[in-house]
Amino acid sequence: MRVVVQRVTEGSVSVNSEIIGEIEQGLVVLVGIENSDTQVDAQWLSKKICNLRIFDDEEGVMNKSVLDVDGSMLVVSQFTLHAKTKKGNRPSYIHAAKPELSIPLYENFVTCLENESGKNVKTGKFGADMKLTLVNDGPVTIIMDTKNKE
Repeated sequence: MRVVVQRVTEGSVSVNSEIIGEIEQGLVVLVGIENSDTQVDAQWLSKKICNLRIFDDEEGVMNKSVLDVDGSMLVVSQFTLHAKTKKGNRPSYIHAAKPELSIPLYENFVTCLENESGKNVKTGKFGADMKLTLVNDGPVTIIMDTKNKE
């Protein structure tokens, strides 16, 4: 699983001009699922994301997690995170998981985040044409891939 985690002051996702998920301070997490990903990856990532110390403490040092600041999370599926661009100009998505694998794993990932944070996690709509709006705070953007756990 590959994620792009962005610290935000606000974020929202809409489908057909209707906002379906919206947060204030917290994290927007874009998640791409690969054919070889498992529930173990979802659990590892959710724990890592919830405990990332990327929010400022009282002294302006990034020393607090989304849990510490009582922040929210918005998770949006994004298969394009697995784009291969080595050959030609049209990206290949051959390693992105098909819906029969990625939908249950995406839902499990959201559940893991909810269990880890004790809060409801807002989401986009899997497979839909979504519009994402956010205000990146910092900017702080972290990229993680479960293939690089070790």
